[in-house]
Amino acid sequence: MKIKDIFKSGIITDNPVFIQLLGMCPTLATSTSLINAIGMGLSATFVLVCSNMLISLLRKFIPQKIRIASYIVIIAGFVTLVDMLLEAFFYSIYNALGVFIPLIVVNCIILARAESFASKNKVLPSILDGLAMGLGFTVALAILGAIREVLGSGTILGFELFGGVAPLSVLALPAGGFLALGFVIAAAQHLINRKRGGAD
Repeated sequence: MKIKDIFKSGIITDNPVFIQLLGMCPTLATSTSLINAIGMGLSATFVLVCSNMLISLLRKFIPQKIRIASYIVIIAGFVTLVDMLLEAFFYSIYNALGVFIPLIVVNCIILARAESFASKNKVLPSILDGLAMGLGFTVALAILGAIREVLGSGTILGFELFGGVAPLSVLALPAGGFLALGFVIAAAQHLINRKRGGAD
């Protein structure tokens, strides 16, 4: 697979959030603001890239019967590193994301890429796959976070818009996260299907 195709798949055609509907829990919980969404997305991307790389390197040495347990141990090591780095250098993001950083360990996106791609491919393609899927996850969270922050809180990156008035304050609530996600997924599916129809 070409590099362009790997990134197109991860960010657009097989986006883990908008197309595969993976990682819904952190997507809904951390997309209340743009900065939180980007923080979670980049944290997951780092773990994806590093875990894919190491799992690919060790794929011939990990026994088949304990492969999932081995993947979780590898992923947990990188999640612990991310957790400590955020606490040391980006405490506000660390505090806002809370328990969802440790929960990256069981994020189905990361486990899915480890099982379906990194365990079957060489190191460089596995790194690129992790980067592409991570960027796709980050883009999805950023879009959702921006919509919810602007319309739900009347701010963007902490700066007030609309005189501090929130046009649709319900989007800042948990129920609003489901609504926003549903509309964004529907729009993404429509655009992708329309493009595929035009290509045919």
